[in-house]
Order: sequence, then C-alpha cells, then structure tokens
Amino acid sequence: MSSASHSAKATKKSAFSCDQCRKRKVRCGGEQPSCRRCTVRNDTCMYKLSPTLSYTERLENKVKDLEARLSQFQQLDSKQNGTKDSLSSLHPWSPDEKSSSDRAETFKGLKVDDKGAITYHGTTSFFQLPTSTDNGPFDSASSDKSDLTAESIGRRERLVRNAWEQRALETLAETPEPFQYLLKAHWCWIQPLFNFVYRPAFTRDMEVLGPYYSHTLLNAMPSHSVRWCKNDQQISHLLAPYENGQLFSRQARTLVFEDLTQGHSSVPTVQTLLLLSAQECSAGNRTQAWLYSGMAFRLIEDMGICIDGQKYAGSVRLSDEDIEIRHRLFWSCFFWDKIISLYLGRSPTLQHSSISPPQIMLDDSAETELWTPHGIVYPDNVEYPPTQAHSISCFTRMCRLSEIFNRILINMYDPLGRNTEADIRDCVLKEGENLKVWWNDLPNFLQIEAKALPPHCPPSHIVTLNCLYHTFKILLYRPMLSHRSKQQAPDPNHLVECVSSATTIIAIFDLFSRTFGYGYCILSLSYSVYTAASMFLLQIQAAASPDEQAMNRLAFCIQSLERITSYNPVIGSSLQLITEALSKLGIDLSSSRISTSTKESQEDVAQIINAVYEDNGSETFYLPSGSNEPVDPQLLQDLALENFEVSPETLEAFSNLHPMDPTFGSFQDWNYTSTQESQ
Repeated sequence: MSSASHSAKATKKSAFSCDQCRKRKVRCGGEQPSCRRCTVRNDTCMYKLSPTLSYTERLENKVKDLEARLSQFQQLDSKQNGTKDSLSSLHPWSPDEKSSSDRAETFKGLKVDDKGAITYHGTTSFFQLPTSTDNGPFDSASSDKSDLTAESIGRRERLVRNAWEQRALETLAETPEPFQYLLKAHWCWIQPLFNFVYRPAFTRDMEVLGPYYSHTLLNAMPSHSVRWCKNDQQISHLLAPYENGQLFSRQARTLVFEDLTQGHSSVPTVQTLLLLSAQECSAGNRTQAWLYSGMAFRLIEDMGICIDGQKYAGSVRLSDEDIEIRHRLFWSCFFWDKIISLYLGRSPTLQHSSISPPQIMLDDSAETELWTPHGIVYPDNVEYPPTQAHSISCFTRMCRLSEIFNRILINMYDPLGRNTEADIRDCVLKEGENLKVWWNDLPNFLQIEAKALPPHCPPSHIVTLNCLYHTFKILLYRPMLSHRSKQQAPDPNHLVECVSSATTIIAIFDLFSRTFGYGYCILSLSYSVYTAASMFLLQIQAAASPDEQAMNRLAFCIQSLERITSYNPVIGSSLQLITEALSKLGIDLSSSRISTSTKESQEDVAQIINAVYEDNGSETFYLPSGSNEPVDPQLLQDLALENFEVSPETLEAFSNLHPMDPTFGSFQDWNYTSTQESQ
C-alpha cells in the first residue's frame, strides 16, 4: 500500500483502533487482520469497543436526552395540521404489490452463492434450473395485509430504537478531523435528498469495521464533500495533509476497483460508485459519471437489491436492518438513474415493477431531527432558526416524483424517437395530471410557494425537491410550445405553466442563495436554474419586441450560474450555450449586471435586497459570512405572474420557433475542462 494510503488510514483513529491500542492509549495503525503493534508484541488483535462505566453513563444520559427531544417533536407534530396524516402516508401500500402474488409461480427469490454473497438469477441462467421448487418467499407474499402491517410496526420500532442509539454513540465517537467535518457536510447537504448511505449502520460499522463500512466508502464521502468545504476557513488548513482533498478522491477510485476485482458485491461498493458518479457529474466528466452509475445499477441487480427483500427473500435470512438498507439503496439508485439520465439527455435504466422494493422507509427517526446548515457562519451572531429536517418524507416524495419523471423521459425524450404524436400528447395529459396530484398531496411543510416565501429558507433538500418539481413541469410542457402539429394548436396553458415554473425556480433559488450562499448549491439545484434560464431565453427569442422582464430574469439566472460554476464546473458548458444563443440573437445582458468597479459592499447589497423584498411584502435573511456577492437585487423585482397573459401573437411566435432538440434540457457539449482541484 502507498505511503499516502497508509497515512490516510493511520489518521482514522476511531475506525481503526484495536482493543489493545485503546487500552494502552496509543495510536493504532489499523492494519488487518492484526495491527503492527499487536504483531510485534504477539498480542491478540481485536477491533472492538469495550465501554467503561463512565462511557456507559454518558451514553445512557445521551439516549435519555435524545428520547426526550424525540417526544417533544412528536407532541409538536400532533398539533400541526395534517402532519400526522402525512407521516402515516410515508408508508403506502403500492398498488403494484397487490399483484405480486400473481407472479409467485414464476419468481424464485434470492439466494446465497458459493462465495457467501446474496444474489439473484432468473430461470434462464447457469445457476438455476427451471424446475426449481424453491417457493419459500411466496408464503410471505400471500400473507394478508394486516399481518404484514403488524410485522412492519415491530420492525419500525426496532429500527428507530437502534437509530437513536447509534446517533448517541456517534456523538461520543472520536472521529478525527477533517473526517468529522466532511462527514457532517455529507449528512447535512447530500444525505437527506439522495439517501445514498444509511447513517446508523455506517457510523456503527465504522467503529467495528462491520459490513456496512469500508475504507473505500470513507474516502468517497469526504471526496464528494470537499469541493464545498475546501474554501471554508474552519477546515481548509486541515486538508493540507490530504493534498487539499485530492487524496480522498484518488484513494476512493483506487480502492473501489480493488473491491470490484475481488468479485464481491457489497453495499458500500454500490454507495461509493454512486458518490463517485455524482462527483464526476459536477466536474463535467460525463463518461466517468455514466460508467460509475452504470456499475452501481448492475451491482444492485447482481445483489438482488432490485427485489423486495422482505417478500422474496427465498433461502436468504435478512435482518430488519438489511431489508431497510436494501430498500433505501434501490430507491436511491432509482432516483439517481433519473437524475443522471436528465443531465446527459439519455434513457433511464432502472424501472419499478411489482417485485421491486416498496417506497417504505420504516426508520423515520431522521424525520424529526433538527436540521442546521453545517459549515455556514452568519454575521452579528445570527443563528439559523431551529428547523425540523423532514428528510424521510422529502426522500419518499422525491421517489414518487422520480417515477412520474421516469415516464416523461421515456415517452417524451426518447433519443431514438420511437414515440408517436399520440404517445407524446397522451403523456402530457396523464403526467400533467399526475404532477398536480403529487403537488396537492405534498405536505405543507414540504411546499414552498413563490407567492408567500418564508423569511428563512427551508433545508436544502426541501428547496431542491420544490425546484425539481417545477423543472419537471417545464420539461413536460416546454416541447409542446414548438411542437408542430397539424391536428392541434398549441395550448396557451403550457406556456403559462412553463413561465410560472421558471419564475418560481428563480424566486426559490434566490431565497436559498440569500440564506446559504452559493457554496452548498448541489448540481440538481443548479440544473433547475439552468432550465429556468432556457425558458426565459425562449421568451426572449419569441418576443416581437425586447422583453425587459424576461431579460432581467435571464440575467438573474446567468449571474447565479456564474457564481455556482466554481463549485459545479459543468455549469460552465451550460453558460457557454446560453451566451452563444444570446450572441446569435444580438443581445447583450452585461448592462444588467453590477460592474466590478461599482460593486457595493456586502452590507450595502444586503440592505438593497432587504428593501426589494420589503417592497414585495416579504422578508429576508442575513447573507452568510464570506459568501459570494449576491446577484443584482434590482433583477429580483416584479416576479409576480398575476398580469402575465398569453396573446395569440406570442403563442404563434412560440409555435414557429425552431423545434427543440430532444435533449435540449441536458448539459450538452461537456467541453468544460475540469481539474483535480475542482474535485
């Protein structure tokens, strides 16, 4: 192993200290199966944590404190309108599950192979005879619903209790910096929306080197987080020994291929590949991003994670935690499959079926946690107000939304153009209605209304959920604006929906950037701003005379994307596309921007923004210390749509625009040159 690798491992004290080294209070190298010190002393080397009496007392006190806080949140939830109903709806019975028993005669369930790994093979494979009589899983499939519900309640109680215990242990763990800081960044800004890593299992196994932890995954998580944190003064000086974070990235890539070479599929390997795919997406490395995601999707199929591990376990014995992790990981992959297909303008891979894991997250302990914007410091001792995370409900609603968008991608953005005019129009009608139902069913605590923005921005994952909803609406209706049909004229409501959603996106994003700055803007949120910009660009192109309002909104998008580029380099290619389009139209938006020589101080700009939002009947939050300078506040005026009307001339202009490319919404021409520093 390289010296860099050895150094990285030696530093991870809490994950690699054996029992003997803990007792001697000396640094443990973490070598396997026996550390160097124990080998020299000829001692038995065991990696476990033997708690002292004081340690146990601290743990018990922490558990009591967490239980008290949980009880307070539950009492608060019961008083909020609709909260109880919305939480109970997090565990719906999918209609597809009712027909799962019909497949019992042909589906055989999971198996353990000769290497001890869980896997699945169909009847056409080398590994299963078509005359197999292994029908074990279908006894549970045919059980009545009440029995399954009772069993689920017991599983939920065990999982939630374990999750709170692990959170208490996590607070007492001796995770060294910069790992602790970077992991907190992951739990705050990435985990609630994408749910790549099940936190209780990871943090526990990081202490005992269990199956849901790996050195590879531990390198991948900070590797993904470091691009947002490396400019943070709190942590930047601690990244120097790790080559400013490049060591994590290099180690993750090296170790993941060692894992794959061994031929053992594991949950941490899948999670690592998903994180590497997301990291490469942001850097603009489309080939690497596509390959990493593809390997992750292949692995979950090889491991049988695409199959409901509770109903179709076959001869495999899965624990409550195993089932929970496998279900979560399937839907994480399902969601990421749609997002990366969106980014690259390609067809999605994973599909949901009657034997797929249900959208049921039994461990909803993260729902009532407090969410704070990790790493952000506000001036004048201002603190972000206590805010409930609602991360489980956000993730499950995101999964349902991704199912709708999956059908939009298949029916309207097929790169091979296999859909007829009737297919496209049928998709617009059905999925438009499904989007309305989804939004109406969304709990109030997850909705952000552009007409009544809150004074403080909700958590990042809730912001992204709302922006992606409006992004999907634009992608559903935008092709119809220039979709030439001899049978039907363009619908003016489609244009209203697109402009309304684009305007809502920039209003919500402005609230996000004013509260959190630009440093923690994930790529999905950046894509939403880019999609809004594309809509305003079409407005300008279709206008008979200069549309000042549309140009101001487009200028807002451009300024925002320019500030995001240093964190998501791929945005550079998108900005280039917009700039080239404006150049062809002979439009220069530079006059709408704050010139470098006349920029106000951050305090002055904050006052201007406050004034603008007070005029609109809203409030604002303080700008984070050290954040990029905000967008020209004058561009934020008049975001209302009450006076927006679609004239016959405007509609005709849109219908005569050059037909859009099927992949118009994707990040095209990934020519942006990324460096290792951007990763």
